[in-house]
Amino acid sequence: MISKLLLRGIVFVAALACLPLAAATAPVRDGVHDFDFARGVWHTHATQVLDPFDGGTHTVVMEGTKTARPVWNGRAWLEEIEADGPNGHWEGATLFVYNAKAGQWSQTYIDGDSGGIEAPTIGSFKDGRGEFYGTTVHDGRTLLVRGVWSDITANAHRFEISYSRDGGRTWATAFKADLTRLK
Repeated sequence: MISKLLLRGIVFVAALACLPLAAATAPVRDGVHDFDFARGVWHTHATQVLDPFDGGTHTVVMEGTKTARPVWNGRAWLEEIEADGPNGHWEGATLFVYNAKAGQWSQTYIDGDSGGIEAPTIGSFKDGRGEFYGTTVHDGRTLLVRGVWSDITANAHRFEISYSRDGGRTWATAFKADLTRLK
């Protein structure tokens, strides 16, 4: 005979097994226009934090431009970045691709100097704020990385990258950019 506790456990596990099916049938928000705000040419004031875990006291500031344009009828965006700072000229590109079935974007950064391609981050927008998550390697250690778009208006927005070495409980800013539209 099955004990009541064991029976409750079986019912609980069966209920958990049904959750992905219920979630899969829920309607997915159409976010194909989430990056429409980014179209055009922007001035960027960027700050790279050299060691995000030391309190953010050692930084490099860069000034430059970002140009963003849609590709594939807006299902993807290509962003090209150029900036100058105390260490010279920096260039990079970012490809954003929308997965309509998942209702999520992927973001992949390519460094112009090394040709290195970072692991993509995945995320979506809600209430005017975009949050993307993935992993990165910092000082030889794999960490969680979060990219956030915020303060989005027709002529300005902010982008910030943060790292977590404690599973997402706390975040340290590694990069931030304030962008203003160029006329």
